[in-house]
Amino acid sequence: MARGQQGSEISDWVTRTADLALRHAESVNGGTLPDLVTCASGISPSGPIHLGNLREFLTVHFVTEEIRRRGIAVRHLHSWDDYDRFRKVPAGVDQSWNEHIGRPLTAVPDPTGQYDNWAELYKAPLRAALAEMGCDMVEVDQTRMYRSGAYREQVLTAVRKRGEIEAVLSRYRTKKAADGADDPEGAEESSAEADDAGHGASEDLARFPFKPYCRGCGRDTVTLTSYDDETTDLAYTCDVCGDSFVTNLATQDEGKLVWKVDWPMRWTFEQVHFEPGGVDHASPGSSYTVGKEIVGPVFGGSAPSFVGYSFVGVAGMPKMSSSKGGVPTAAEALRILEAPILRWLYVRRQPKQAFNVDFGQEVLRLYDEWDALAKKAAIPEKRDAAVLAWERASSTSSAGRLPAPAVVVPFRMLSSIADVTAGSADLVSATVRKVGFAHDSVADLEPRLSRAMTWVGEYVDAEERTTVRVEPDATRLSDLSEDEETWLRILLDRLPDSFDREDMADELTGLIYGVPKLGRGLALDDAPTDEVKADQKAFFRLLYELLVAAERGPRLPTLFAALGAERIRTLLTPPA
Repeated sequence: MARGQQGSEISDWVTRTADLALRHAESVNGGTLPDLVTCASGISPSGPIHLGNLREFLTVHFVTEEIRRRGIAVRHLHSWDDYDRFRKVPAGVDQSWNEHIGRPLTAVPDPTGQYDNWAELYKAPLRAALAEMGCDMVEVDQTRMYRSGAYREQVLTAVRKRGEIEAVLSRYRTKKAADGADDPEGAEESSAEADDAGHGASEDLARFPFKPYCRGCGRDTVTLTSYDDETTDLAYTCDVCGDSFVTNLATQDEGKLVWKVDWPMRWTFEQVHFEPGGVDHASPGSSYTVGKEIVGPVFGGSAPSFVGYSFVGVAGMPKMSSSKGGVPTAAEALRILEAPILRWLYVRRQPKQAFNVDFGQEVLRLYDEWDALAKKAAIPEKRDAAVLAWERASSTSSAGRLPAPAVVVPFRMLSSIADVTAGSADLVSATVRKVGFAHDSVADLEPRLSRAMTWVGEYVDAEERTTVRVEPDATRLSDLSEDEETWLRILLDRLPDSFDREDMADELTGLIYGVPKLGRGLALDDAPTDEVKADQKAFFRLLYELLVAAERGPRLPTLFAALGAERIRTLLTPPA
């Protein structure tokens, strides 16, 4: 466990969850830790793997990292549920893809033509994003596992004990009907959950725990017609193509277990000790609660230690759905947020705490908070749970310290300069030097600079952008008050001919704040009076109005440095 300054233990949800996972691993292994602890995640790549889905991966990642930090052999095992059925065609995809509904995701073509199949279309960008975030995992493709016959004995076991399985499932269906309870509000039914219902088969087969994909058309739209326990022959008729076939469960691999049986089967097969899930998975009658009662009697295993995690949304958007598309993914978030910051959003909150990711002006506050925490983390005496979260977000056991800028410039400064300079990295770099952040090259500002430029260019509303005047506002300059004329005259008289020096920040700041002092007969280094403070506010408003046609904008010294002395003089000089 992490320790703070006086030997005190620092605990967070990761520490506590790892403790529970290890105690569980010991309890199911005769009181000693197994040779390898398995922490599992799983997801159906049916659509964009959005920021809500990312919580599945990162919850397991952080717990795995904590266990590994303790010197215990552990793996993050991730199952791609790519043998799930293709449920519906999302918006923006040719409706001819309707012909693939009911087929495994790996049997559906990628409409973009870039990948081998529908599942890979969504796996690939997520893999790249996880690699950028330093997340390592052992991947298991369920299509390959089922089609290779790896689960053949488990399938036969589930079918042989289908009566016991149905007893559990029917008990929860009865409870649900008696309570009049629906699924938790907003709970998103997975494609696997939807497979549990029968397709009009006889009563004996309606709840059969295995569903074949039609040998003729590849869809799971089948009605089971008979099963022979001795031969393990399962007969069915396809509701779509109309053909009838017989699949032998002992020798052929043409389907999969329904979800509520499939999940506990894999707990046993992979010897899973910890696995999280959405909070809806732990509600009465849902996957985890049913799985806990099935896994022992049917498969001889035990349910893993479990933590339910809550919804992650995006500000201004409804609940995210992979199947509907149009939702922010980890790859998109990493275009704006440095990898440690995206990780930090998840590790600093307990899994059951819902939160939103805001790609608007909240990004500025988020970077400020992160930078302040980084400064705190550099002081050993101030190490606490917040710093522990920063540490977990900043590095991993495999990647070490994740990429961070060599020279940390506030994100709001980079973005405001990028806004004014129209997104030129070299101009941003030059301006940053002028306002006090010395660096050797643009590379010293990365990866933050690129993210600031992307955020300004693609995520800031047009009305919130800084628009520098092209020509002086002749009307306003002709209608200056006596004080305004005085302020501009003092400023232009004292303004340097060039801002090219790299130590201009203090000089520009002193001058801009000092003009109203000079206008009141004070010296630049005199403390401002109440009258001067009021004049400063009025002077700043005048400068913003004349330079960017707004009441406010980037910090004035930064704005001056970005525009340069010549342009400042042009825009602030009254007509002759």
